Amino acid sequence: MRADLHLHTLCSDGAYSPAEIAERCRAAGVELFSITDHDSMGGLAEGAEAARRLGLHFVRGMEVSAYLGASKVHILGYGCEEGEAYFRFLRERREGALYRAEEIVRRANAALSLDVSMEEVERFHLRKDAPIHTMHIVSAFADRLGREKGALYSDLFAPGAPAYSDLGRPSPSDAVRAVHEMGGVAVLAHPAQILILPKEISERFRLLSRAEKAEVKRTYAAERNALMERLAEGGLDGIECYHSTHTFIETEEFLAFAKAHGLFVTGGSDFHADGGPRRVGYPVFDGSDVGELLLSLKGSV
Repeated sequence: MRADLHLHTLCSDGAYSPAEIAERCRAAGVELFSITDHDSMGGLAEGAEAARRLGLHFVRGMEVSAYLGASKVHILGYGCEEGEAYFRFLRERREGALYRAEEIVRRANAALSLDVSMEEVERFHLRKDAPIHTMHIVSAFADRLGREKGALYSDLFAPGAPAYSDLGRPSPSDAVRAVHEMGGVAVLAHPAQILILPKEISERFRLLSRAEKAEVKRTYAAERNALMERLAEGGLDGIECYHSTHTFIETEEFLAFAKAHGLFVTGGSDFHADGGPRRVGYPVFDGSDVGELLLSLKGSV
C-alpha cells in the first residue's frame, strides 16, 4: 500500500487545501496519506472527507515544531484527538508563535532597514486558527523585496541567521509527551535534518558548501544519535526513515535504528508546494507494515 505520511496544507505553511492534497495523492498513486500541518489539526476534517470521497485511506496527523536550542527536532503525531489536551497545546503554540513572530519581524526589519508590519505578515497567514509560522513571515519579506522565499529564508531566517528566533518552542521530549497526552503516537520526523552543533558552527553552517555541510553532518552524527537514544528511551513510538531529503545510506541507518529500538517505520514526502524538489508520493514508501497500526487509530479512514 503506497503511502505518504508527511504532507502540509495551507493550514500551516503549505500552498494547497487539504482536499487538493488528497487529489494529488490519488493522482500520484498514493493509497494512504496523512496531513501533518505544523502545530495544528485544522485541516483534518476536510482531509478525511476528501479521502472518503476519493476512496483513499487517511490518518490524522500533525507535526510538532520542536527544537533543541537552535536544532530542529520535529515530532510527527498520528491519531491525536481534538480534546482538552489538544486545545491547551494549540493555545500554547499560538501564544508562543505570536511572541516569536514579533521578535523575528523586529530582527529582520533591523537587518534589512525595512518596516514590514505584522499586518503584512498576517496576509500570508491564511488560517488564523493555526499558529503563525516562520514561512508566513518569510513570505511577507519576500513579497516586499521581490526575492525568492527559499533563498531569503536561508540568508535571514534559518538557525544562525540574523532574524532567527527559537522563543516559545517546545523541546522534543515535550513534543512526544504532548502527542501522547492527545492520544496519539509520536514519530521522529526527518532525522537526517537534525544537526546538534556548537554555536559557532551553527551560526555559519548555512554559509558552507554542500561538501562541507556533509562533513559537518558526519562529524556531529553522534550527538544526533544520542538524542535519538534518549527519545526512544523516553517513549518515542516510531521514526520517519523514508523522507525526501534522506540518502539511501541514511535511510538504511535509520531503519537499523528503528529495528534495534522496536520503533515502527514511516515515510513521507514533506510536500509543501510545487516548484521545489519534493513531490507528493516520493520517496516511494510501502505503508503496508505500519498501515494496520495507523488505521486503527481514532479518526482514521
